[in-house]
Amino acid sequence: MEQNELYPVFLKVAALDVLIVGGGHVGLEKLTFLLKSSPNAKVTLVSKSFIPEVISLAGGFNVSLVKDAYKRSYLSGKQIVIATTDDLDVNIQVYHDCKKENILVNLADNPAYCDFYMGGIVTKGNVKIAISTNGKSPTAAKRLRQFFEEILPDNINELVENLNRYRKTIKGDFEDKVSKMNELTKEMIKIKKDDQVSGNP
Repeated sequence: MEQNELYPVFLKVAALDVLIVGGGHVGLEKLTFLLKSSPNAKVTLVSKSFIPEVISLAGGFNVSLVKDAYKRSYLSGKQIVIATTDDLDVNIQVYHDCKKENILVNLADNPAYCDFYMGGIVTKGNVKIAISTNGKSPTAAKRLRQFFEEILPDNINELVENLNRYRKTIKGDFEDKVSKMNELTKEMIKIKKDDQVSGNP
């Protein structure tokens, strides 16, 4: 079986500068996805034109729209770039320019030209789950996202907050704290499983 060798990380996008090249429907999709997960993201869109939905969405966030053809100079100061134009040659040029500048780049719907993928994400308060199909099936990632959104309880963030408060009260060294937290959370999972088996709410 093929192994997914991607290493998942959670980026503080608000502390980075993101460039999206393209202002059409694919650019809208990527911008929507990014802002849904990270509303404080700093994003610049460069495109010869923008569909109305992009203009409308950008107005409510920290998003700059630059009406222009792509130029390598737009990579200055950027850490993440997403190419979404309908011109493959432009997208590939963006890729090669990013590689020369050591900038992480994603070409929409073109896994061979991606340093990273934008997978499915489930967010409930402080809890975030990222889902990847290794670029094979965005639709499967979407369905898995919907599945986890359905089964994760709405109060899971309250649970995490309570665990965080309890963790701060634990005495002892690092190993003692890890051991106590592991024991506590193991029992919570066991109780939840027992409730499901018995049919208790």
